[in-house]
Amino acid sequence: MRPVPRAWARYVAIGDSFTEGMSDPDPDTPDTYVGWADRLAGLLSGHVEDFGYANLAVRGRTLTDVVGPQLEAALGLQPDLVSIVGGGNDILRPRADIDDLAARLDTAVARIRATGADVLMATPTDPAGAPIIGRTRGRAAAYIAHIWSIAQRHGCYVLNQWACDFLKDWRMWSPDRIHMTPEGHHRVALTAYVALGHSAEDAAGTDWRAPLPPQAPAATVDTLRGHARWAREYAGPWVQRRLTGRSSGDSVLAKRPELGPVTRSARPEAGRPPTQDTPEH
Repeated sequence: MRPVPRAWARYVAIGDSFTEGMSDPDPDTPDTYVGWADRLAGLLSGHVEDFGYANLAVRGRTLTDVVGPQLEAALGLQPDLVSIVGGGNDILRPRADIDDLAARLDTAVARIRATGADVLMATPTDPAGAPIIGRTRGRAAAYIAHIWSIAQRHGCYVLNQWACDFLKDWRMWSPDRIHMTPEGHHRVALTAYVALGHSAEDAAGTDWRAPLPPQAPAATVDTLRGHARWAREYAGPWVQRRLTGRSSGDSVLAKRPELGPVTRSARPEAGRPPTQDTPEH
């Protein structure tokens, strides 16, 4: 049963690179991303005249930062809707304590709900078939079970990415194989919009859940070259950062630290982003 939507007026998003919107470049602002949360804000802004939106998410952040400084800043903005997505970077670490992550997420959600604000949570995507990250599938599944339990306990909305079959198409993912393309962010935003109780048919224009047209598989030699390039350009630097205790977001600040109107690039009338070619996997 679809939940009953509300006309939220103060939406704040907190999280990591997923919510920052990486690999969905903003055509109006260099070195900045749009992403699913901005696109969701654009959809929600159509239901209220004086709509304010802030995005405090920063790439590379672990749950400690999301439920710590980001949460404190978010509560200071007095939102009536908060999307909180964190733990993905923690799950990548082999010794991640999933129960501890869930306990801290539960505490954070309880704090938000105590203010009267609604909460939108999100499950991880299904990493089956993904290089390296595919090994975290068991940990991700356990975390998802906790997320649904937390949502039920506190009355939260859930963006269920695990059920998004369209995300199993590699054309929804950027060459780094971690972040979504504009098309992927577009479809996830519509999925979140529906999770909040709205109908996305008018906003989508087409069925965003439908698979992309079939594409001929890449030749074996192209696939191998793609693997080698990915390992050199993305996997290697990621491992190096882990070994040296650095993060891709060490010098990055939140892109929208204060509530403000939705930018032009995040509005539904900006149009559907073009679908990129399939990366070589």
